[in-house]
Amino acid sequence: MTKILWWCLLWLMLFAGESSAQDSGLYFYHGQSYGSESLFNPISTIINGGFGILQISNRSNDLSTVDFDRGLKNVTYNLSHPLRAIRQFGWKKFLSREVIPTSFKLKNAQYYPNYYNHLIGGGFTYRALIDWYRYHNFRYAKLWALSSWLGYHFLNEVVENSRYVGPNVDPIADMYIFNTAGLLLFSFNGVARFFANTLNLRDWSFMPAYDPWLNTLENNGQNFMARVKLPWLKRWSLMYHWGVHGMYGLSYHLDNGDSYSVAGGLVTKDLVKIDNDSGVRELTATLVWTAGVFWDRRNSLLASLILSGTKGYKARLNIYPGVIRLSRVSPGLFVNLRKDNRMVMGFQVRWIPFGLGRRVQ
Repeated sequence: MTKILWWCLLWLMLFAGESSAQDSGLYFYHGQSYGSESLFNPISTIINGGFGILQISNRSNDLSTVDFDRGLKNVTYNLSHPLRAIRQFGWKKFLSREVIPTSFKLKNAQYYPNYYNHLIGGGFTYRALIDWYRYHNFRYAKLWALSSWLGYHFLNEVVENSRYVGPNVDPIADMYIFNTAGLLLFSFNGVARFFANTLNLRDWSFMPAYDPWLNTLENNGQNFMARVKLPWLKRWSLMYHWGVHGMYGLSYHLDNGDSYSVAGGLVTKDLVKIDNDSGVRELTATLVWTAGVFWDRRNSLLASLILSGTKGYKARLNIYPGVIRLSRVSPGLFVNLRKDNRMVMGFQVRWIPFGLGRRVQ
């Protein structure tokens, strides 16, 4: 049964790659030399998406605390024995909490990030990676995109699992259902065109940076932005910004292509274990407020300031390439305020997929 599932997944991905290859148009990446799009590439995507859970307050961003070996073994085991884990958890509970929206109670709504981050975010990222490889003239762009897409999703599951050992249905829902469905969905050119042109869906991820002194990953996080124009207000759009958070807001557009946005909502503070009788790992999120202001140019983010009530970063200021110029170089810069009121600063340039960060002691 396991071999059949893996072969079906591989066949579906290859089919999706073939269908998307029929259209050479670029939807989500156009090689802009400024803003968040200038920093989008496969490696930064793997870092931001693969290590996204380290933003949560009760997860350390010290890379030495991530048990990659145990996480790899446990995720692989659960993906190799999906029916066993689901039966132990319970099919009804699996479908109602992980797949089908049947409750708005937080502890029963594990499906929420599955739809936004794995179905839409994962499908979008797959198609954006195809655009990136095509723009940079890679042969077999769809195969390169598939390998990068699989790498970042699998790393995401390994890092989330980390030291846990035992049955876990979360990677089963993510990998077999939502990631695969997202890949298939965005393989249709009409779907990609709708999300790109009507909803203006884009990657507005942070600028990840490595602190070699503390062996920490700073300022990482995969974020998405979508917005739709309000028909009765020519210069205004309703926008949604999400990652480990969800913020609704408004964007105001200028004639030169610049837009200014303000948004507010909720962000994940901690992940806590739900006690159950099945013995299967089950987590839910605690939420607190968050708000942000954004400046973008033609959907490529130039700067953002995000405040939140988490125990992690209380404030995150990101200024992307294209705003500050030092001679012939325009670096991206960030300044974050930690929960202990210490600052973390760093920079990134376009030709390097991650930056250098330093915590101010």
